[in-house]
Amino acid sequence: MRRFAAVLASLLFAASLCAANLPQLLQKAKDQFRLAAYKDSLATLDQLESESMVPGLEKDREALAPILPFYRGACLASLDRPAEARLQFQAFLAFQPNAALDPAVYSKKVIAALEDARKSVGSNKEVPAQSGSLAIAYAAFPKPRHEERVTLGEEWADGPARFLLTPEERLTFQHLADPVSRSEYVTAFWKARDPKPETPENEFREEFEKRVAFADSRFTQGETAGSLTDRGMVFILLGPPTYAGQKPLTSGEDTNDRAGLFLYRPADVRIASLPGGTTTDTARKVDKVSGPGTSMNEGARNWREVWHYRRELLPKGIPYHQVDFEFVTKDGYGMNVLQRETQVLDTLEKAKALLRQSAA
Repeated sequence: MRRFAAVLASLLFAASLCAANLPQLLQKAKDQFRLAAYKDSLATLDQLESESMVPGLEKDREALAPILPFYRGACLASLDRPAEARLQFQAFLAFQPNAALDPAVYSKKVIAALEDARKSVGSNKEVPAQSGSLAIAYAAFPKPRHEERVTLGEEWADGPARFLLTPEERLTFQHLADPVSRSEYVTAFWKARDPKPETPENEFREEFEKRVAFADSRFTQGETAGSLTDRGMVFILLGPPTYAGQKPLTSGEDTNDRAGLFLYRPADVRIASLPGGTTTDTARKVDKVSGPGTSMNEGARNWREVWHYRRELLPKGIPYHQVDFEFVTKDGYGMNVLQRETQVLDTLEKAKALLRQSAA
């Protein structure tokens, strides 16, 4: 217990140091950009993103989500790398679609790259303009560096790799007694899934680890890594959805669970109404158990997020033209909980089977 407390304290201390360092790194990147040190600015932005990945900095990471692709795009455009800049600006426009740049501050190259990205996003007539933000952000997301890969340990099979492991593979790994044998097993595991063994890259592993890193950066919930959440699982197995949307969860959508719509029981309201104190005191007590904020289906606190996958993005053999994955957030129920309907479960199982077959 003492060792755990010490580790936890060190993690919290590291998180506090990183949190304090993030604004300094962001300012440094901005200053480097203004001084035309674009390569240095890109390096600082990479460092900023890396340090924001520390557990406990989820809110900071979320705040940086539109900032990082904007400054990366501006640097890349200034370095005459328009194709890369366009991808970064597409990710930025997913957050701020109406953004406009001041010509007195930004060069013609940067403004042109942003407008090019805007046109490329708007030219897709098959989906609404506001859709596809996850796909755009993922396209601009950098591949994780080899040194960022998680150190192997007994918990490897309980991490994102569990989506790929067959029951037999999982059992085999659990019976390995030492780090060397586990390392050798994992090396062979990825090698068996390499689609082009004649090349030095393992495209399957790189794509998998990119999805894991993206999920960790976007879907982390409290102490649960994003890649281990329901949204992370779907993203890792299927990639970014065709488009996604979010809407408040209202009481009309929960008619089968009326008893669960309120945080307080009728008895609590009756008790609060009993005489005692001034009229104002009584009114405050009643409002506390029956006023705004006591309904579990308030839109600000409860919502439904839907990911739409069209047929062309679904695994082979799926007979559906579109599959919708719904994630519900509600007090007393959970955060972004996948609604496990038949279509959804069937799609996920087929996706897992296809990924496992890649080793055959």
